[in-house]
Amino acid sequence: MTTTCTRLLVNKGNIHECTLQEVPRLQEQDLQDGEVLLDIDHFAFTANNITYATLGDRFGYWDFFPAEAFWGQVPVWGFADVSASRHPAIKEGARVYGYLPMAEQLRVQPGDITASSFTDIASHRSHLALAYNQYQFTAADPAYRPELEALQMLLRPLLLTSFLLDDFLNENDYFGARQIILTSASSKTALGLAFMLNHQRSSRGGKPLQIVALTSAANAGFVTGLGYYDQTITYDQLDELNADTPSVLIDFAGNGAVLAAVHQRLQEKLKYSALVGAAHWDQRQSEKNLPGARPEVFFAPGYWAQRSKDIGTVQLMGRFATLWSPLAASVGSWMEIRTVEGGEAMKQAYLDTLNGLIRPETGMIMKTQGK
Repeated sequence: MTTTCTRLLVNKGNIHECTLQEVPRLQEQDLQDGEVLLDIDHFAFTANNITYATLGDRFGYWDFFPAEAFWGQVPVWGFADVSASRHPAIKEGARVYGYLPMAEQLRVQPGDITASSFTDIASHRSHLALAYNQYQFTAADPAYRPELEALQMLLRPLLLTSFLLDDFLNENDYFGARQIILTSASSKTALGLAFMLNHQRSSRGGKPLQIVALTSAANAGFVTGLGYYDQTITYDQLDELNADTPSVLIDFAGNGAVLAAVHQRLQEKLKYSALVGAAHWDQRQSEKNLPGARPEVFFAPGYWAQRSKDIGTVQLMGRFATLWSPLAASVGSWMEIRTVEGGEAMKQAYLDTLNGLIRPETGMIMKTQGK
Protein backbone atom coordinates (compact mmCIF):
# COMPACT_ATOMS: atom_id res chain seq x y z
CA MET A 1 0.00 0.00 0.00
CA THR A 2 1.27 3.47 -0.86
CA THR A 3 2.06 5.88 1.94
CA THR A 4 0.53 8.92 0.25
CA CYS A 5 -2.80 9.96 -1.26
CA THR A 6 -3.56 12.28 -4.16
CA ARG A 7 -5.97 15.19 -3.99
CA LEU A 8 -6.85 17.94 -6.46
CA LEU A 9 -6.55 21.53 -5.23
CA VAL A 10 -7.96 24.59 -6.99
CA ASN A 11 -6.88 28.20 -6.59
CA LYS A 12 -9.94 29.84 -5.01
CA GLY A 13 -9.07 33.14 -6.63
CA ASN A 14 -8.42 31.69 -10.11
CA ILE A 15 -10.19 28.39 -10.67
CA HIS A 16 -8.27 27.82 -13.91
CA GLU A 17 -5.24 27.08 -11.73
CA CYS A 18 -5.20 23.65 -10.16
CA THR A 19 -2.60 21.26 -8.83
CA LEU A 20 -2.22 17.70 -7.59
CA GLN A 21 -0.99 17.33 -4.04
CA GLU A 22 0.35 14.23 -2.31
CA VAL A 23 -0.57 13.98 1.38
CA PRO A 24 0.20 11.25 3.95
CA ARG A 25 -2.23 8.32 3.80
CA LEU A 26 -4.25 8.06 7.01
CA GLN A 27 -4.53 4.85 9.01
CA GLU A 28 -6.76 3.80 11.92
CA GLN A 29 -4.16 4.98 14.44
CA ASP A 30 -4.51 8.51 13.06
CA LEU A 31 -8.19 8.67 14.08
CA GLN A 32 -9.54 10.14 17.30
CA ASP A 33 -12.30 8.39 19.24
CA GLY A 34 -15.58 8.85 17.38
CA GLU A 35 -13.94 9.39 13.99
CA VAL A 36 -14.26 7.32 10.83
CA LEU A 37 -12.02 7.08 7.76
CA LEU A 38 -13.62 6.90 4.33
CA ASP A 39 -11.76 5.55 1.31
CA ILE A 40 -13.21 7.40 -1.67
CA ASP A 41 -14.04 5.05 -4.53
CA HIS A 42 -15.39 7.27 -7.32
CA PHE A 43 -17.39 10.44 -7.86
CA ALA A 44 -19.17 12.40 -10.57
CA PHE A 45 -18.06 15.71 -12.03
CA THR A 46 -20.37 18.06 -13.95
CA ALA A 47 -20.84 21.76 -14.64
CA ASN A 48 -22.63 21.84 -11.28
CA ASN A 49 -19.27 21.30 -9.59
CA ILE A 50 -17.89 24.28 -11.50
CA THR A 51 -20.73 26.25 -9.90
CA TYR A 52 -19.52 25.08 -6.48
CA ALA A 53 -16.07 26.46 -7.30
CA THR A 54 -17.40 29.71 -8.78
CA LEU A 55 -19.66 30.40 -5.79
CA GLY A 56 -17.33 28.82 -3.25
CA ASP A 57 -16.84 31.94 -1.14
CA ARG A 58 -20.43 33.19 -1.53
CA PHE A 59 -22.09 29.98 -0.32
CA GLY A 60 -19.33 28.38 1.75
CA TYR A 61 -18.54 25.50 -0.58
CA TRP A 62 -14.82 25.85 0.14
CA ASP A 63 -15.53 25.31 3.85
CA PHE A 64 -16.51 21.64 3.57
CA PHE A 65 -13.00 20.35 2.92
CA PRO A 66 -10.49 23.05 3.91
CA ALA A 67 -7.04 23.25 2.35
CA GLU A 68 -3.97 25.37 2.96
CA ALA A 69 -3.66 29.08 2.09
CA PHE A 70 -5.49 30.12 -1.07
CA TRP A 71 -6.21 26.54 -2.21
CA GLY A 72 -9.59 24.86 -2.07
CA GLN A 73 -11.09 21.42 -2.66
CA VAL A 74 -14.11 21.33 -4.98
CA PRO A 75 -16.92 19.25 -3.45
CA VAL A 76 -18.27 16.33 -5.46
CA TRP A 77 -20.94 13.65 -4.99
CA GLY A 78 -19.79 10.07 -4.88
CA PHE A 79 -19.32 6.76 -3.08
CA ALA A 80 -16.84 5.75 -0.41
CA ASP A 81 -16.19 2.80 1.89
CA VAL A 82 -15.46 2.86 5.61
CA SER A 83 -11.85 1.65 5.80
CA ALA A 84 -11.33 2.31 9.52
CA SER A 85 -13.66 3.23 12.35
CA ARG A 86 -13.27 4.39 15.92
CA HIS A 87 -17.00 4.91 16.29
CA PRO A 88 -18.94 1.98 17.81
CA ALA A 89 -21.98 2.52 15.57
CA ILE A 90 -20.09 2.62 12.26
CA LYS A 91 -18.70 -0.65 10.93
CA GLU A 92 -15.74 -1.09 8.63
CA GLY A 93 -16.76 -2.03 5.11
CA ALA A 94 -19.96 0.03 5.09
CA ARG A 95 -20.52 1.81 1.79
CA VAL A 96 -21.83 5.38 1.81
CA TYR A 97 -22.98 8.00 -0.66
CA GLY A 98 -22.50 11.69 -0.07
CA TYR A 99 -20.45 14.88 -0.39
CA LEU A 100 -16.74 14.25 -0.87
CA PRO A 101 -13.52 16.05 -1.82
CA MET A 102 -11.64 15.25 -5.04
CA ALA A 103 -9.27 13.06 -3.07
CA GLU A 104 -8.64 9.48 -1.99
CA GLN A 105 -9.62 9.74 1.68
CA LEU A 106 -11.87 11.71 4.01
CA ARG A 107 -11.91 11.72 7.81
CA VAL A 108 -15.38 12.33 9.28
CA GLN A 109 -16.94 12.62 12.72
CA PRO A 110 -20.30 10.83 12.55
CA GLY A 111 -23.28 12.07 14.54
CA ASP A 112 -27.09 11.93 14.32
CA ILE A 113 -26.70 8.30 13.28
CA THR A 114 -29.75 6.39 12.02
CA ALA A 115 -30.17 3.10 10.23
CA SER A 116 -29.98 4.93 6.89
CA SER A 117 -27.47 7.73 7.39
CA PHE A 118 -25.12 9.76 9.55
CA THR A 119 -24.08 13.42 9.64
CA ASP A 120 -20.51 14.67 9.72
CA ILE A 121 -20.62 16.87 12.83
CA ALA A 122 -17.00 18.06 12.56
CA SER A 123 -16.81 21.63 13.87
CA HIS A 124 -15.69 23.14 10.55
CA ARG A 125 -18.91 21.88 8.91
CA SER A 126 -21.36 22.86 11.66
CA HIS A 127 -22.43 26.10 9.91
CA LEU A 128 -23.03 24.41 6.56
CA ALA A 129 -26.25 23.10 5.01
CA LEU A 130 -27.39 19.78 6.49
CA ALA A 131 -28.16 18.37 3.04
CA TYR A 132 -24.44 18.45 2.25
CA ASN A 133 -23.29 16.96 5.56
CA GLN A 134 -25.32 13.74 5.49
CA TYR A 135 -23.95 10.39 4.27
CA GLN A 136 -26.36 7.65 3.18
CA PHE A 137 -25.66 3.97 3.87
CA THR A 138 -26.23 2.18 0.58
CA ALA A 139 -27.37 -0.96 2.40
CA ALA A 140 -30.37 0.97 3.75
CA ASP A 141 -31.23 2.89 0.59
CA PRO A 142 -34.19 1.22 -1.18
CA ALA A 143 -33.39 3.04 -4.44
CA TYR A 144 -29.73 1.98 -4.48
CA ARG A 145 -28.52 -0.33 -7.23
CA PRO A 146 -24.79 -1.07 -7.58
CA GLU A 147 -25.02 -1.04 -11.35
CA LEU A 148 -26.63 2.42 -11.26
CA GLU A 149 -24.04 4.15 -9.08
CA ALA A 150 -22.85 6.32 -11.97
CA LEU A 151 -26.36 7.64 -12.67
CA GLN A 152 -26.96 8.25 -8.97
CA MET A 153 -23.76 10.29 -8.63
CA LEU A 154 -24.39 12.22 -11.80
CA LEU A 155 -28.10 12.82 -11.47
CA ARG A 156 -29.40 12.73 -7.92
CA PRO A 157 -27.75 15.95 -6.65
CA LEU A 158 -28.72 17.80 -9.81
CA LEU A 159 -32.21 16.35 -9.96
CA LEU A 160 -32.86 17.33 -6.36
CA THR A 161 -32.25 20.92 -7.45
CA SER A 162 -34.46 20.34 -10.51
CA PHE A 163 -37.14 18.85 -8.27
CA LEU A 164 -37.03 21.74 -5.81
CA LEU A 165 -37.26 24.28 -8.64
CA ASP A 166 -40.23 22.39 -10.08
CA ASP A 167 -41.91 22.35 -6.66
CA PHE A 168 -41.14 26.04 -6.11
CA LEU A 169 -42.62 27.06 -9.45
CA ASN A 170 -45.72 24.94 -8.91
CA GLU A 171 -46.24 26.26 -5.37
CA ASN A 172 -46.12 29.80 -6.77
CA ASP A 173 -48.43 28.91 -9.68
CA TYR A 174 -45.57 29.72 -12.05
CA PHE A 175 -45.88 33.39 -11.04
CA GLY A 176 -48.73 33.65 -13.52
CA ALA A 177 -46.39 32.80 -16.40
CA ARG A 178 -47.37 30.79 -19.43
CA GLN A 179 -43.80 30.41 -20.65
CA ILE A 180 -40.85 28.95 -18.71
CA ILE A 181 -37.43 29.74 -20.21
CA LEU A 182 -34.34 27.76 -19.24
CA THR A 183 -30.84 28.96 -20.13
CA SER A 184 -27.95 26.50 -20.49
CA ALA A 185 -30.75 24.15 -21.49
CA SER A 186 -28.38 21.24 -22.21
CA SER A 187 -27.07 21.19 -18.63
CA LYS A 188 -28.23 18.21 -16.63
CA THR A 189 -30.06 20.30 -14.01
CA ALA A 190 -31.93 22.19 -16.72
CA LEU A 191 -32.79 18.96 -18.51
CA GLY A 192 -34.07 17.53 -15.23
CA LEU A 193 -36.33 20.51 -14.65
CA ALA A 194 -37.59 20.47 -18.24
CA PHE A 195 -38.41 16.76 -17.93
CA MET A 196 -40.32 17.30 -14.67
CA LEU A 197 -42.27 20.26 -15.99
CA ASN A 198 -43.18 18.31 -19.11
CA HIS A 199 -43.84 15.00 -17.30
CA GLN A 200 -46.33 16.55 -14.86
CA ARG A 201 -47.98 19.06 -17.18
CA SER A 202 -51.13 17.02 -17.79
CA SER A 203 -51.75 16.68 -14.04
CA ARG A 204 -51.28 20.43 -13.58
CA GLY A 205 -53.93 21.61 -15.98
CA GLY A 206 -51.53 22.06 -18.87
CA LYS A 207 -49.17 24.36 -16.97
CA PRO A 208 -46.74 25.64 -18.06
CA LEU A 209 -47.99 26.18 -21.57
CA GLN A 210 -44.54 26.50 -23.12
CA ILE A 211 -41.13 25.17 -22.01
CA VAL A 212 -38.37 26.98 -23.89
CA ALA A 213 -34.72 25.96 -24.19
CA LEU A 214 -32.01 28.59 -24.64
CA THR A 215 -28.79 26.90 -25.69
CA SER A 216 -25.76 27.17 -27.93
CA ALA A 217 -25.99 26.37 -31.62
CA ALA A 218 -23.68 23.39 -31.03
CA ASN A 219 -26.11 21.83 -28.54
CA ALA A 220 -29.39 22.78 -30.22
CA GLY A 221 -29.81 19.50 -32.06
CA PHE A 222 -29.15 17.44 -28.94
CA VAL A 223 -31.60 19.48 -26.85
CA THR A 224 -34.35 19.35 -29.48
CA GLY A 225 -33.98 15.63 -29.97
CA LEU A 226 -34.69 14.81 -26.33
CA GLY A 227 -38.27 16.06 -26.56
CA TYR A 228 -38.21 17.68 -23.11
CA TYR A 229 -38.71 21.21 -24.49
CA ASP A 230 -41.47 22.67 -26.64
CA GLN A 231 -39.12 25.13 -28.35
CA THR A 232 -35.34 25.44 -28.75
CA ILE A 233 -33.78 28.86 -29.36
CA THR A 234 -30.07 29.49 -29.73
CA TYR A 235 -28.40 32.40 -27.97
CA ASP A 236 -27.95 34.26 -31.23
CA GLN A 237 -31.66 33.98 -32.05
CA LEU A 238 -33.22 35.64 -29.01
CA ASP A 239 -35.48 37.72 -31.26
CA GLU A 240 -37.46 34.48 -31.74
CA LEU A 241 -38.37 34.46 -28.04
CA ASN A 242 -42.05 35.26 -27.50
CA ALA A 243 -42.02 38.64 -25.74
CA ASP A 244 -45.80 39.03 -25.51
CA THR A 245 -46.59 36.42 -22.89
CA PRO A 246 -45.94 36.37 -19.11
CA SER A 247 -42.71 34.45 -18.56
CA VAL A 248 -40.36 32.97 -15.97
CA LEU A 249 -36.61 32.77 -16.56
CA ILE A 250 -34.52 30.08 -14.86
CA ASP A 251 -30.88 30.95 -15.48
CA PHE A 252 -28.54 27.97 -15.21
CA ALA A 253 -25.82 29.61 -17.28
CA GLY A 254 -24.63 32.60 -15.31
CA ASN A 255 -23.97 34.46 -18.56
CA GLY A 256 -24.57 38.11 -17.77
CA ALA A 257 -25.00 39.11 -21.40
CA VAL A 258 -27.67 36.47 -22.03
CA LEU A 259 -29.43 37.29 -18.78
CA ALA A 260 -29.57 40.99 -19.69
CA ALA A 261 -30.69 40.23 -23.25
CA VAL A 262 -33.62 38.10 -22.05
CA HIS A 263 -34.64 40.78 -19.55
CA GLN A 264 -34.45 43.42 -22.26
CA ARG A 265 -36.46 41.26 -24.63
CA LEU A 266 -39.27 40.47 -22.18
CA GLN A 267 -39.35 43.70 -20.17
CA GLU A 268 -42.31 43.70 -17.77
CA LYS A 269 -43.58 40.38 -19.12
CA LEU A 270 -40.80 38.71 -17.13
CA LYS A 271 -42.56 37.85 -13.86
CA TYR A 272 -39.79 35.93 -12.11
CA SER A 273 -36.04 35.51 -12.76
CA ALA A 274 -34.02 32.87 -10.90
CA LEU A 275 -30.24 32.53 -10.79
CA VAL A 276 -29.41 28.87 -10.25
CA GLY A 277 -26.06 27.93 -11.76
CA ALA A 278 -22.94 29.36 -13.24
CA ALA A 279 -22.06 27.08 -16.14
CA HIS A 280 -20.72 30.14 -18.00
CA TRP A 281 -19.00 31.26 -14.83
CA ASP A 282 -16.60 33.67 -16.55
CA GLN A 283 -19.35 35.77 -18.14
CA ARG A 284 -21.29 36.68 -15.01
CA GLN A 285 -22.01 40.40 -14.84
CA SER A 286 -24.10 42.63 -12.62
CA GLU A 287 -27.73 41.61 -12.28
CA LYS A 288 -28.82 45.09 -11.18
CA ASN A 289 -31.05 47.56 -13.00
CA LEU A 290 -32.55 45.09 -15.45
CA PRO A 291 -36.14 45.49 -16.68
CA GLY A 292 -38.73 43.02 -15.44
CA ALA A 293 -38.49 40.97 -12.27
CA ARG A 294 -35.30 41.43 -10.31
CA PRO A 295 -33.07 38.30 -10.55
CA GLU A 296 -33.04 36.26 -7.34
CA VAL A 297 -30.64 33.50 -6.32
CA PHE A 298 -32.38 30.15 -5.83
CA PHE A 299 -30.52 28.26 -3.08
CA ALA A 300 -31.75 24.68 -3.18
CA PRO A 301 -30.66 23.58 0.35
CA GLY A 302 -32.49 26.55 1.87
CA TYR A 303 -35.67 25.75 -0.03
CA TRP A 304 -35.35 22.08 0.93
CA ALA A 305 -35.20 23.04 4.61
CA GLN A 306 -38.25 25.28 4.22
CA ARG A 307 -40.33 22.65 2.43
CA SER A 308 -39.27 19.96 4.91
CA LYS A 309 -40.80 22.10 7.65
CA ASP A 310 -43.91 22.76 5.56
CA ILE A 311 -44.82 19.20 4.54
CA GLY A 312 -42.24 16.93 6.19
CA THR A 313 -39.07 15.38 4.85
CA VAL A 314 -40.68 11.97 4.25
CA GLN A 315 -43.39 13.40 2.02
CA LEU A 316 -40.88 15.59 0.21
CA MET A 317 -38.61 12.62 -0.49
CA GLY A 318 -41.64 10.63 -1.60
CA ARG A 319 -42.47 13.27 -4.19
CA PHE A 320 -38.90 13.20 -5.43
CA ALA A 321 -38.90 9.41 -5.64
CA THR A 322 -41.91 9.42 -7.97
CA LEU A 323 -39.92 11.57 -10.41
CA TRP A 324 -36.49 9.99 -9.92
CA SER A 325 -37.29 6.65 -11.54
CA PRO A 326 -38.82 7.89 -14.83
CA LEU A 327 -36.22 10.62 -15.21
CA ALA A 328 -33.28 8.33 -14.44
CA ALA A 329 -34.64 5.88 -17.01
CA SER A 330 -35.00 8.62 -19.61
CA VAL A 331 -31.55 10.11 -19.04
CA GLY A 332 -29.95 6.68 -18.83
CA SER A 333 -31.17 5.96 -22.34
CA TRP A 334 -29.01 8.69 -23.87
CA MET A 335 -26.20 9.44 -21.44
CA GLU A 336 -22.71 8.14 -22.21
CA ILE A 337 -20.69 7.36 -19.08
CA ARG A 338 -16.99 8.22 -19.27
CA THR A 339 -14.66 7.16 -16.45
CA VAL A 340 -11.21 8.67 -15.92
CA GLU A 341 -8.70 7.25 -13.45
CA GLY A 342 -5.67 8.72 -11.75
CA GLY A 343 -4.67 12.20 -10.68
CA GLU A 344 -3.48 13.55 -14.03
CA ALA A 345 -6.60 12.33 -15.84
CA MET A 346 -8.78 13.82 -13.11
CA LYS A 347 -7.00 17.15 -13.40
CA GLN A 348 -7.44 17.23 -17.19
CA ALA A 349 -11.12 16.28 -16.91
CA TYR A 350 -11.63 19.12 -14.41
CA LEU A 351 -10.06 21.61 -16.83
CA ASP A 352 -12.04 20.22 -19.77
CA THR A 353 -15.29 20.67 -17.84
CA LEU A 354 -14.27 24.17 -16.76
CA ASN A 355 -13.56 25.10 -20.37
CA GLY A 356 -16.84 23.69 -21.67
CA LEU A 357 -15.26 20.85 -23.62
CA ILE A 358 -17.46 18.05 -22.23
CA ARG A 359 -20.46 17.19 -24.40
CA PRO A 360 -23.86 17.41 -22.65
CA GLU A 361 -24.57 13.73 -23.32
CA THR A 362 -21.39 12.73 -21.47
CA GLY A 363 -21.48 11.78 -17.80
CA MET A 364 -18.02 12.17 -16.25
CA ILE A 365 -16.97 9.78 -13.47
CA MET A 366 -13.59 10.18 -11.75
CA LYS A 367 -11.40 7.85 -9.68
CA THR A 368 -8.38 9.36 -7.96
CA GLN A 369 -6.72 5.97 -7.78
CA GLY A 370 -5.79 4.50 -11.13
CA LYS A 371 -3.24 4.46 -13.86
